[in-house]
Amino acid sequence: MRSRSLFALLMLVLLACSCEAACANELHQFVRGSWSDIRKAHAGKPTVVHFWGVTCGPCRIEMPNWGKLLVERPDLNLVVINADLVPNDPAAVTAMLAETGLAAAENWTFGDGFVERLRYEIDPRWRGEIPRTMLIARDGATTTIDGAADLDRVRAWLDAQRGVAN
Repeated sequence: MRSRSLFALLMLVLLACSCEAACANELHQFVRGSWSDIRKAHAGKPTVVHFWGVTCGPCRIEMPNWGKLLVERPDLNLVVINADLVPNDPAAVTAMLAETGLAAAENWTFGDGFVERLRYEIDPRWRGEIPRTMLIARDGATTTIDGAADLDRVRAWLDAQRGVAN
């Protein structure tokens, strides 16, 4: 009987892990209210939010570096949002995420044809230029990096955030 219980427990743990991995690879639809949901879900944790696009040349160059940073810092709280104009080709989005090592990140894609409204919810001054990165501190203070991000600057910010927790 004891071995059956242990086996059942092991199966539940494996199922939970596989569900968690599947959820991490899910491509969420970014619609009205998603920005608020993301901010609430990551409140109190240093979070990096990176906006990119399949059709963005600089993004294609930069994205593999984000994938390497995620490997380097597995505890990185990284949210990646495809901000291309809608409609997006989900296959192209997921392929690029896989190619660049970002499939395991928290991934979103604009899912509302009224992209101006989505951008306004994020930042009323944002006109849609990508790549764009937002560094959100534990206290909610946000630093925005327009254009390709200097990942050494991001690392320094992450290290400073880690020091705040100590």
